[in-house]
Amino acid sequence: MGLIGALLGSAFTTLNDVWKDYIYCDSLDNDTLIQKGHAKSSMGAGVLADDNVIVQGSKIAVNDGQMLIIVENGRIVDYTAVSGGYIFDFDTEPACIGGGFGNSIKGTFRRMKERLPYGGRASNDQRAYFVNIKDILNNKFGFGHIPYRDSEFDLTITIKGFGTYVFRIADPLAFYMNVSGNVKERLTKADIEEQIKAELQDALLPAFADLSKQGIRYDELPGNTKVLIDALKERMKEIWRERRGIELVSIHLAGIIPDEESVDKIRDLQESRIYAKDKKMLGARVGAAQANAMENAANNPNGVANGFMAINMAHAGGNININEMMEDDNKEGQWKCECGSINTTRYCPNCGKERPGQFTCPNCGGNIPSNMKDAKFCPHCGKQLK
Repeated sequence: MGLIGALLGSAFTTLNDVWKDYIYCDSLDNDTLIQKGHAKSSMGAGVLADDNVIVQGSKIAVNDGQMLIIVENGRIVDYTAVSGGYIFDFDTEPACIGGGFGNSIKGTFRRMKERLPYGGRASNDQRAYFVNIKDILNNKFGFGHIPYRDSEFDLTITIKGFGTYVFRIADPLAFYMNVSGNVKERLTKADIEEQIKAELQDALLPAFADLSKQGIRYDELPGNTKVLIDALKERMKEIWRERRGIELVSIHLAGIIPDEESVDKIRDLQESRIYAKDKKMLGARVGAAQANAMENAANNPNGVANGFMAINMAHAGGNININEMMEDDNKEGQWKCECGSINTTRYCPNCGKERPGQFTCPNCGGNIPSNMKDAKFCPHCGKQLK
């Protein structure tokens, strides 16, 4: 038994003029994944026919974005993904018109035939199902408490986020056999949404680990969704694509946020980096802290003297000299001349006196610090001094 093409690719208005009665399914919306076909008349009213029996010569109309599946007693006997009109004939071999699916679903059909009996005339239950093969849009999801090793901070943080994803039924035959089955009327996105969201969230954990190994920072994840999709497809290939016949098309991460503990860790590391690079910033930070401590000491309920005593003890224990922090980083190269001028050059530009405690290399003329006066070789040119 099989489908014979009639007016393939024609618009439904043309089929309306040609056929009086036919099996048809209206355009499938974004929430409907599979819908059972019903007998119609060209006048728009239902006809007196058993929807569960497809008789010899039955006419069937297929819209764009749909794949027709003919089912006998729960097993698929033919299918087509090409829009147009068809006539069902018991004496014809299955058409198996894959359309844009190519050979990908023929293997599924072949494996199904090996597992189930095939062939025969009309028995007690035959149905036409229409599968939505368009992209299923606007599927919201969220995730939380996922550890992520961030390459910038060399730190494992915990991230959470939300977004939307798009999926499609990539193998309608596998979807029918393993998900929908012989549904009475239709299967909607809501019927499987909870399950596929849970599986997507489970796959995000190892997928994010793959991105972390590639050195992608956590704040770069929204811009690397293509890499994330590839990682998710690989992780979900067996359970989604091969078993259930569905496939992730795209994913949009609307936001990724570290949890509060991770935010504190990142802030501390960022401050440490700033203070390590700029001693003036550290001096200002310590000075502000000391000023705040002095204000608190003045308001000490045990007395101002006790408050300032504690501050002095903290200063002595910390051995912190704010003035040194606030001085210029070039102070190590400075020297004070007898005339009072502060210089960094070999000779004082104010009085012309040479910097004391230094001597020059006779070969290259480079200045040699006083703490290297016993050096045997010049640190600038490597020539022997003594």
